[in-house]
Amino acid sequence: LANMSHELRTPLNAILGFSQLMARAPNLDAEGRENLGIIRRSGGHLLTLINDVLAMSKIEAGRTTLNESNFDLYRLLDDLEDMFQLKAEEKGLQLRFERAPDVPQYVRTDEIKLRQVLINLLNNAVKFTEQGGVAVRVRHSDLTGFQNLSGLAFEVQDTGLGITPDEQEALFEPFVQTKTGRQAREGTGLGLPISRQFVRLMGGDLTVSSDGVPGQGSVFSFDVQVAIVEPAAVAGVQVPRPTRWVVGLEPGQSAYRVLVVEDDEPSRKLLVKLLSSSGFEVREAANGQEAIEMWEQWQPHLIWMDMRMPVMDGYEATRRIKATAQGQTTAVIALTASSFEEERAVALAVGCDDFLQKPFREADIFEAMAKHLGVRYDDEDEAPDEATGTKDLLTAAALRALPPEWLAAFREAIEALDSETAKTLVDQIAKSDAPLATALTDLVAHYRFDRLQALMEEVEP
Repeated sequence: LANMSHELRTPLNAILGFSQLMARAPNLDAEGRENLGIIRRSGGHLLTLINDVLAMSKIEAGRTTLNESNFDLYRLLDDLEDMFQLKAEEKGLQLRFERAPDVPQYVRTDEIKLRQVLINLLNNAVKFTEQGGVAVRVRHSDLTGFQNLSGLAFEVQDTGLGITPDEQEALFEPFVQTKTGRQAREGTGLGLPISRQFVRLMGGDLTVSSDGVPGQGSVFSFDVQVAIVEPAAVAGVQVPRPTRWVVGLEPGQSAYRVLVVEDDEPSRKLLVKLLSSSGFEVREAANGQEAIEMWEQWQPHLIWMDMRMPVMDGYEATRRIKATAQGQTTAVIALTASSFEEERAVALAVGCDDFLQKPFREADIFEAMAKHLGVRYDDEDEAPDEATGTKDLLTAAALRALPPEWLAAFREAIEALDSETAKTLVDQIAKSDAPLATALTDLVAHYRFDRLQALMEEVEP
């Protein structure tokens, strides 16, 4: 299972990583950026599927365990509301989070698994609901007979198509999907079985209630056991910062030496290119033995250490480096394609200063280095996405050159949030102005009606 995790996620790290690196190219045209966006989105979808299959494999192998921590439940719920608000708005749905007054703010359980269960249920609810809305309700429930434990009861209700009674019986079986799910042609049928197993690990169960009547939807309910903790027991939560697009190092700093240790050549070259193009001095090693030799000769400030390598693995290399006085001053960050959460604890136990899983976002790489080196970056406000590369093409002047009747129809489609009609209209101008059509298609495909509406307002005489 560990080998399968590593072999699947390592090449995916290169696919997603190099697509992030390519997005930096200043000469990438609109079509190329759109194609790159498809690669990134498809790679992200593939990662989700791989994670689901591996999670189910771990459950069946009896390797899934609770990793409890103290956390702020209110913040978790607020983050999820922010995460799904835009998706709901894009479909014209109302999203409500209802938290009973007696729900404790600071609790102890497996935050990652609780978050994953809620994300899965919310994803399904929004995906299969076309009208109405989605509601998340949380209340506190006492557990009799359990000292120092309390219960939390969650409900995720939607006004979608519903689930027929005969489909409900097999809904929590691996790889089984409802008729609606099969028609959507996405997913693996693993989300709900994984969610139920996670909930059972947390001391509860996951159930569904639905009459199978369109518009009346479904209610997924689950409960978990938690320990209520004092605010002082919860470590300070880092507020997520906006994604920054690093363009280099801020002037006036010392030269930072970084060693990249990775046996997989594509993954090693990815990290070397990313860091060297940003201004770091970078050298590379293909195994733990080479890493120790390079560390002794070059004395890097920071080492990115893959943990599974031939000759000598990252665990042993880190242990030997950290056993010296000089090694104590070198930051070592574990970088692994494993999906096992417990490997974090093992890596930290041998002396690693931090832990990052592949596939990684380059923003995570730069943030970790800032944390451990204090390095400062020159950056832009946000990382460019598939749409931003075409922003120079999207001007009011370019749109005013189009026929007035086309503009009127396009404006009407945008105001109605009608992506199908908008796409059909854009296709009509593809022959006369392909770059502009590509740029508009990109925004429509990403449901960026806010940008399109603002643009149409500028077109008004």
